[in-house]
Amino acid sequence: MTDFTVGDDCFRLDGKPVRLLSGALHYFRVHEAQWEHRLAMLAAMGLNCVETYVPWNLHEPREGEVRDVGALGRFLDAAGRAGLWAIVRPGPYICAEWENGGLPVWVTGRFGRRVRTRDAEYRAVVERWFRELLPQVVQRQVSRGGPVILVQAENEYGSYGSDAVYLEWLAGLLRQCGVTVPLFTSDGPEDHMLTGGSVPGLLATANFGSGAREGFEVLRRHQPRGPLMCMEFWCGWFDHWGAAPVLRDPEQAAGALREILECGASVNIYMAHGGTNFGGWAGANRSGPHQDESFQPTVTSYDYDAPVDEYGRATEKFRLFREVLEAYAEGPLPALPPEPVGLAGPVRVELAEWAGLGDVLEALGDPETESGVPPTFEELGVDRGLVRYRVAVPGPRQAYPLGASGLRDRAVVSVNGVRAGVLTEESGTLPNPVAGPAEVELWVESLGRVNYGPRLGEPKGVTGGVLHERQYLHGVRARGLRLGAFDAAGAVAAVPFGPVEAAAGAGDAGRTGLFRGTFTIEGIEGTTGASATSAAPGASGASGAPGVPGVDHAGLELPGWTRGFVWVNGFCLGRYWSVGPQRTLYVPGPVLREGVNEVWVLELEDAGEPQVELGPGAPVETDAPGVVQP
Repeated sequence: MTDFTVGDDCFRLDGKPVRLLSGALHYFRVHEAQWEHRLAMLAAMGLNCVETYVPWNLHEPREGEVRDVGALGRFLDAAGRAGLWAIVRPGPYICAEWENGGLPVWVTGRFGRRVRTRDAEYRAVVERWFRELLPQVVQRQVSRGGPVILVQAENEYGSYGSDAVYLEWLAGLLRQCGVTVPLFTSDGPEDHMLTGGSVPGLLATANFGSGAREGFEVLRRHQPRGPLMCMEFWCGWFDHWGAAPVLRDPEQAAGALREILECGASVNIYMAHGGTNFGGWAGANRSGPHQDESFQPTVTSYDYDAPVDEYGRATEKFRLFREVLEAYAEGPLPALPPEPVGLAGPVRVELAEWAGLGDVLEALGDPETESGVPPTFEELGVDRGLVRYRVAVPGPRQAYPLGASGLRDRAVVSVNGVRAGVLTEESGTLPNPVAGPAEVELWVESLGRVNYGPRLGEPKGVTGGVLHERQYLHGVRARGLRLGAFDAAGAVAAVPFGPVEAAAGAGDAGRTGLFRGTFTIEGIEGTTGASATSAAPGASGASGAPGVPGVDHAGLELPGWTRGFVWVNGFCLGRYWSVGPQRTLYVPGPVLREGVNEVWVLELEDAGEPQVELGPGAPVETDAPGVVQP
């Protein structure tokens, strides 16, 4: 039986000193058919371990509806086959720039500020979830012949709270559920974070992007003995919609990695391969010293400026990291696997069919409710997606300013069927006053829930009310359209599509809605590439088995479109938004098919010309602006 332990000065495997050279790769951000290649890239970079979070909300979006927890086990099995150990960070909170920090909305909506505390009701749902999830980990611990060597208790708790009772209970729960490998915590190397997030008897680790010697010096004040480890070495960073891209100089990042290893420490490179926030699961941040200022939603790409880019390719940072890590390898490093091949192109996909947003809501939406005040997304059971609010302005009355208080996050507003403007949290009043009587409609979208800081779990939708002058408008009808409604097999077949020309004649209503088109990937010889052509207008359906031999990925662009979501063959690629900086959505090759492929575009603000473009994907950036040091 293999035994992995935490010694006074290092990690030990069957008594022999080992250094963990780990890289973060989240199984839920990479298509399962691509795990093997991406794990091989980590091994080729010189890593001996992979780390992953587990997003509770992905696996249990509604209470009691547990989905595919076996995905974690399959990923850990793949890591073992790749010759890598595994570090598992099961939460229940994970941050990770993921929607709501991984907590389901039914949890934060019910418990509010009681989450991540000793509250008995909150602990009860965590325990039920962990008992469902953790057998995937327990069965694959190193002592049972699996790859799992470390498990985290909570995540960066010192950045949030100081409830030692909760942390010790959670560590005990992990043990009760059968976790026998060492447990650890991870926090920033600051006194208040380490005192708030550490648990007596558990290994404390530090998260930082530079300054290893100073960071480890702080850690040693709190933990005089035990192996040093940077559990998150931030080699890059993530991007926000409407902001400049954030990159890190490869030479500088390699130097910071070298410094960690020169300290004799273990490391987990965050991220080694970032992947993609498919399905609208990207989180958001609040700016300011207390995360109480402007709202900053995270883009769909989670490339993270990682050494293995979003498309699975080695970057200059990969090459430099490999040089650093090679000096610590026990033997020659594995060769790099073949570079992923993109779809040959470009191809223009004509979107030949359209259905108005109201018709989509009728086909796929939840039942409409009516109440005195606008219900939040949480009260309606909507996690990702949008809600249509309808309310009447009584009359006759003169024109007054009309707006929404507590709006989260963005609303397209019409008055008597005419587009009146777009409201945001920062700009919550229409540009022109409204006279009564009038019928007002607000289509509100959540752009991602906060994943870090004291605003974690804040509700979405119209959280205050709709105001005419200073008067609340009561009697609000609300109906949710969840992104998950598009996932059910055949669900979109219920949408009453018509020719796309109908959108052009529908006035304001034609600026939004669900657009549909197809393209064909022709059969190819060998397995080195594929070509695509537009299908006949109005064609539907698909042929052939999923995946195209030799094609790892494609890139999809929507020139002229404003904001919404895209699906290819029923697989949700995520959000697009013309504010940038992201312009291309990553398309995993395994979701493509030889033969006819179908594209859906759900435009929520202002559609462009009825076409999208597919190509091989964005090149590796080498000179993009906005370099920062995390």
